[in-house]
Amino acid sequence: MIQFHANSEVMGGYLDRAFTRMAPSLDRKLACTAKTQDEIGHAQLLYRAAETLGVKTRDQMLDELANGEGKFLNCFHYPVDSWYEAPMIDFFVDGAAMRRQATLKQTSWEPYAHAMDKICFEEGFHVKQGEDILRELMGSSKANQERVQSVFDEWWPRILQFFGPTNDQSTHHDFASRVGLKTMTNDELRNAFLNAYIPKARKYGLEIPDTPRIEEHDDGTWTVVEDDLDWDEFWTIAKNDYEGSHEQIGTRTQRQEAVEWVRNAIDTPSGGANAPQAAD
Repeated sequence: MIQFHANSEVMGGYLDRAFTRMAPSLDRKLACTAKTQDEIGHAQLLYRAAETLGVKTRDQMLDELANGEGKFLNCFHYPVDSWYEAPMIDFFVDGAAMRRQATLKQTSWEPYAHAMDKICFEEGFHVKQGEDILRELMGSSKANQERVQSVFDEWWPRILQFFGPTNDQSTHHDFASRVGLKTMTNDELRNAFLNAYIPKARKYGLEIPDTPRIEEHDDGTWTVVEDDLDWDEFWTIAKNDYEGSHEQIGTRTQRQEAVEWVRNAIDTPSGGANAPQAAD
C-alpha cells in the first residue's frame, strides 16, 4: 500500500513536469516546478517509510516501477495534452488525494503517519494552485470555458475511480482496515469527495457530466451510480496494461536510465568513472 502511494507520487510528478512546459506564464511555470519537486519529495518520504517494514529497499521499489511491475493510481496512467488539464490534476485529483491522505494521518503504521503530516501540508497548497488555475480559466473567454468543460467531461469518470473499486470488489480493504492502515472505505471516501467537490465545480461554472449518473438525496448529499463507471478499463489500468500505462512507464524507464551515471558516481569512491566527460 505504501509502495503504491510512493509510486503514485513519482508518476504524478511527471504530469506536473509536463504542465511546467505548457504553463502560460513564468509564475505558473515556477509553481508547477515547485509542485513537481514536492511530489518527488513525497515519494522519497514514502519509500523510506516503506523500507522500515524490511520487505524491499527503495532501489528495488524504483526498479519495479521502471520495469512495469510497480502499480500506481489510475489517473496517472493517462497522458496530458493541454494546460486545460492542469486543474483536473491539481484541483480535482489532488483534492481527491487529500480526502484519502487526511485519513492516513491516523494510520496504524507510525512512519507512514509521520510522512503524511508533511505531505498533507504541501498537498493543500497544490489544491489551492489548481483551484486558482480553474478560477482563472473559467473567468476568461467562453472558448476557454468550453475547453475546460470538455476536459472535465473526459476526466470526471477517472477522478471518481481514483478511490479504487467498490467495497465488494476491493481485494485489500478488509486486511488494511483490520490492521488499522485504512480508516474509511473506498466508497465512503468517494462519497465524501462528491459532497465536497460537486458544489465547488458548480461554483466555477462547470456542469456535472451525465455519465456516470450522480444521485442527489433528500439530505443534499450525492452518490455515484457505480455501474456507470468503466471498471473494465480500470482493471486494465490496474494491471499496467492500458495504452497510457505503457507510455507513462516507458517514460519512467527512460528517466531512470538517463541518470544511472549519477547513481554510479555516488556509489563509486573514485568520483564517478562512469560519468559523462565534459567537452573540451
